[in-house]
Amino acid sequence: MKTGKFITLGYYDNVKIGYGTVDYKNLKTIYVKLNSWVEPEDMDDEFNELLSKTKRKIKLRIYDLKSDLFKRESIVDLDVRTKGIKLGKKSFINLEITLFTQKHFDIRTKELKNIIKTLVEDIINSDLDNKNLFNFSKNKK
Repeated sequence: MKTGKFITLGYYDNVKIGYGTVDYKNLKTIYVKLNSWVEPEDMDDEFNELLSKTKRKIKLRIYDLKSDLFKRESIVDLDVRTKGIKLGKKSFINLEITLFTQKHFDIRTKELKNIIKTLVEDIINSDLDNKNLFNFSKNKK
């Protein structure tokens, strides 16, 4: 018996976004997924340090999230292969954020979709704003 749900929110700024839960009947967490292809404009940056700072900014944004639906705790998993990053080559980036819920609610509500969409747009516009690394594309080509 399948109890998980995933809701696709489409694309924002060439980043595919969506959210879901593993068990919607016994709701404890919501995960938010963002993925895209990225290509650096220059190779001057230390990418591991940049990714660590980005993860920290995202965690702070979630900590300051003003919603009675979620706890302040979260898990942020930013996955990109930094060893393979080269000029002229795109790398796949996957960001998964786990939000812990305060209470049980329906994950298909318009209110939740708006909260998630606003959060994702803020993360893309403010936290993933380094255009030297985060030049997003829908596909590898």
